[in-house]
Amino acid sequence: MNSPSAVIAEDEPLVGAELRRLLVNAWPDLIIREEVTDGLAAVAALEKHHPEILFLDIEMPGLNGLEVARRVSGQTQVVFITAFDQYAVAAFEKGAVDYVLKPVSAERLSTTVARLQQQLSRPPGNLGAAIDMIKRLVGHRSEHLKWLTVPRADELQVISVAEILYFRSDRKYTEVVTRRDKYLIAGPLKYLRDRLDPEMFWQIHRSILINVTAIETVHRTFRGAFEIKVRGRSELLPVSSAYTHRFKLRPREV
Repeated sequence: MNSPSAVIAEDEPLVGAELRRLLVNAWPDLIIREEVTDGLAAVAALEKHHPEILFLDIEMPGLNGLEVARRVSGQTQVVFITAFDQYAVAAFEKGAVDYVLKPVSAERLSTTVARLQQQLSRPPGNLGAAIDMIKRLVGHRSEHLKWLTVPRADELQVISVAEILYFRSDRKYTEVVTRRDKYLIAGPLKYLRDRLDPEMFWQIHRSILINVTAIETVHRTFRGAFEIKVRGRSELLPVSSAYTHRFKLRPREV
C-alpha cells in the first residue's frame, strides 16, 4: 500500500512548521506534499497533489478554510485547525474527520492520527453539515483577533491580544511586546491591523500599532512631534505626522 499524503494549509507559518514536526514523529509514513498559508494556495496544492488528507485552518486569507472545505468536500479527509474550541467540536460532531487546536499538542495529534488511519479505508465524508455549523458559530462571535500564537524558545505559546502593549514591524517580521516579554513573529503589520479591533489598537506609525489602554503619557518633542510612553516599558514610541490628529486637543463645545 502506498504511503498516504497530506497538505497543510495554515496561515501562521510557525503553527504550520510545528504541526509538520509533530506529524513526522506521530506518523513517519505520512508524506507531507506541501505547506501553504492561504486558501487559494490550498486549492492549488490540492489540485496538484491530490492528497488523502488536508490539515485546514478555518480562518485564512484569500479563500477562508470553510470555502476551501466546501470545494473539497467528499474528495479528501479534512482535519480542521483552529484556536476556537467550539468550532472544532461542532465540526467533529457534524462529520469532519477530526480537529486540532492551536497550539498543537503531541497528545491531541496522536488521537487525530489514529482516527485518520482508520478513516482512510473509507471514502471521505460530506462536510456540508460541519461547514454550515461552523459558519453559524463564526457569525455569532466578534470578527476581531482575540488570541495570538507566538514562539517561545522551542515551543509555541498562545497569548491574549489584550496583554499586548504594542506591535512594531519591519518588512518581514513583527515584534510583539507585552509588559514582561517580547516575541518575534513572521509577517507584516498590515495582516495584524486588518484583524485587530481598531478601537483597541491604534496605528501611530507605519510600523507601530499600540494598545490604547497601555498608553501612559504622550510627550511632545522640541521639534513638535509626539512620543508615547507605554505603561511598564521605558522606551518611547514615535507618532508619525499622519497620526498626530489622534492626540491633539479639540476645542470644547460650549
